[in-house]
Amino acid sequence: MRTLQLGTTGPQVSAVGLGCMGMSALYGDADRAESIATIHAALEAGVTLLDTGDFYAMGHNEMLIGEALRSAPAARREQALVSVKFGALRDPDGNWSGHDGRPAAVKNFAAYSLQRLGVDHIDVYRIARLDPDVPIEETVGAIAELVEKGHVRHIGLSEVGADTIRRAAATAPITDLQIEYSLISRGIEDRILPTTRELGIGITAYGVLSRGLISGHFTRDRKLAANDFRSFSPRFQGENLDHNLGLVDALRKIAEQKGVSVAQLAIAWVLSRGGDIVPLAGARTRERLSEALGALDVTLDEADLAAIESAVPADAAAGARYPEMQMTHLDSER
Repeated sequence: MRTLQLGTTGPQVSAVGLGCMGMSALYGDADRAESIATIHAALEAGVTLLDTGDFYAMGHNEMLIGEALRSAPAARREQALVSVKFGALRDPDGNWSGHDGRPAAVKNFAAYSLQRLGVDHIDVYRIARLDPDVPIEETVGAIAELVEKGHVRHIGLSEVGADTIRRAAATAPITDLQIEYSLISRGIEDRILPTTRELGIGITAYGVLSRGLISGHFTRDRKLAANDFRSFSPRFQGENLDHNLGLVDALRKIAEQKGVSVAQLAIAWVLSRGGDIVPLAGARTRERLSEALGALDVTLDEADLAAIESAVPADAAAGARYPEMQMTHLDSER
């Protein structure tokens, strides 16, 4: 698998990373054994970047990754780079109650993550969302102290806007920004992507299949579990869903002409956006992982890209990418 430099200050990582959230939370029940087997298969295929959050099922996802790393062959375990998001606050019922970016909290979160993962350092560490009550300089400064002590290797950001990116980068070297980016979520193209490129900051793109919406596998009659985020996500509701699946039908025609799957076409499009963008495949099974990695063999020429743009123009999606309350908390949307 080819590798990419994650920003000008970051490590070499695989051209596609593995987003592990769905193995623990927000997309219905997952199979633990299959999740671990999928992580092992990803490492075997040359994937190096594993992404998680300390609040995914309240630490479950970190423990799952830790178990997978411990049971992987030593050579594969050593190649793994773990990216961790922190700061989201939850209660025992699983409700969300804000974000905590205070320096003392940053170090506290890191201590627990190191223990759950079973590692002596975190490769990329980032607050999941901006804490509106704590200047980003203080949060990033606390991570920089963890870097100095060897507990963290690189500092990342998540879902923040251009102004916050500049302030963070003036405080300490920033490796990458993790943010949603897909054919139907292109908001970063106006201000955020030019800013990261100016500053030499990489992008790790999550939601490249828009939570399965543009994977080619989601159907209008699919029944979602109560614990599945998509059951209340605007893009999966009523007329929005009908409209968005119409976009997928248009993509499917292009994919069939190229002899690839819709998911592979969508991931290949993200890969085509530049060598500074690493898509995170949110695969929960070895089958979906294999399909996602197949995108690395898809080449899109100018005619392909024009056809995709015609089928799914920017802002073509119906519905916001998060429910309204969550959208108001995204610094990247301001």
